[in-house]
Amino acid sequence: MSPSPEPDPEQREQREPRASRASREPSERPERSVPRSPSEPPEHREPPEPWRPPWVRARLPVGLAVGVAAVQVVGSTFAAHNQPGRAPLDAFGYVLLLLGPALLVLRRRRPVAVVAGTSVATAAYLAAGYPYGPVFLSWLIACSVAIGAGHRRAAWAGLAGVYLVHVLVTFVLPESWQRAPGHGVAWQEELGLLAWLLLVMAIAEIVRFRRERIAAHRAYRQQLEERRANEERLKMARELHDILAHSLSLINIQAGVALALLDRRPEEARTALVTIKSTSKEALGEVRQVLATLRGPGAAPRGPAPGLDRLDELTAQADRVGLEAEVHERGERRALSATVDLTAFRIVQEALTNVIRHSAARQAVVVLDWRDPAVLVVRVEDPGPAVVADVGGSGSGLVGMRERAAAFGGTITAGPLPGGGFRVRAELPTPKAGSE
Repeated sequence: MSPSPEPDPEQREQREPRASRASREPSERPERSVPRSPSEPPEHREPPEPWRPPWVRARLPVGLAVGVAAVQVVGSTFAAHNQPGRAPLDAFGYVLLLLGPALLVLRRRRPVAVVAGTSVATAAYLAAGYPYGPVFLSWLIACSVAIGAGHRRAAWAGLAGVYLVHVLVTFVLPESWQRAPGHGVAWQEELGLLAWLLLVMAIAEIVRFRRERIAAHRAYRQQLEERRANEERLKMARELHDILAHSLSLINIQAGVALALLDRRPEEARTALVTIKSTSKEALGEVRQVLATLRGPGAAPRGPAPGLDRLDELTAQADRVGLEAEVHERGERRALSATVDLTAFRIVQEALTNVIRHSAARQAVVVLDWRDPAVLVVRVEDPGPAVVADVGGSGSGLVGMRERAAAFGGTITAGPLPGGGFRVRAELPTPKAGSE
């Protein structure tokens, strides 16, 4: 008997249940977060959280409280052997010795309440006439933490209250009312106790002041770094604006010329396209140089920053779009710092770009005045008239020029001329070439 033919794959898929098809294609369905089942393999389960005590889960600082409690109880017990005139420690005394350390668990969350509680416990301990010892430890820690948290009044009020209770019980109350009558006024001991308490509080104040100074210094450093970062971003934004505004303006004009002459005079259209290619290549190179600073502090620019030695390139680019720019220099040219050289170049570039975009003039004059040994005067003028139509642009060119000049004490003035046209005049201080 011949074997039956295998069913067609399409028919087999139609006869398969939906569940089996879904199980064969798990990767095509979106993943959903579902709870893990107990029968799931152990390697797919999340590891359980390690056990932690309840006070650790609640973020309660119990370690210091336990240590202080041990010091107060053990220390006061031993101190009682050398103070036969004081009231012996009983259950109430031990409760007071443990109450202060127990309150220290909340010293970070409720510093004022902890100061009040430890002050009451310490004052009650002293009023009951129990032996002197490390009973002040939890109270002083609470006051120090409160001072560090900024609650100075509460800490000093607690100090004054406890010491006042001590003075009243020791020197004011009749001896018949006291559980541990004193043996006269020991002024030296009292002054020593007061000086010791003030010293502890003064140390807490010094620590608080130092922390505040450190926090203020860190905040100042952070603000300074943010301001430097903002200045660097602003500097890069100005660079990109000047590069792109100038290059895109030339490309826009040459593209219009190419479109207008493409059918009638293709050779001239070809020249315009060649200009677009060379201009875009130069712009891309300068943009890469600016963006190279984003790669990290070790990334060096691929080429030197542009300066006044490239004015010929600016005038040649302007000439290709129909603007005849003449450069006149007065005085003897001298070496400039890189910042001033770049700023002067960008000002001339932006001024010529504005002439191309916003003026109908076909001529412009660039004047570099070197006669003042401390100041370089850059002047760019065009005879006008201005173009009334909207030619686009962000309108931030003059703002960028002023920001560039103001970065190292320079000034920019720009405005229309009395006889028509427009003038941009910059006065740039000229430090030595090696300085920035």
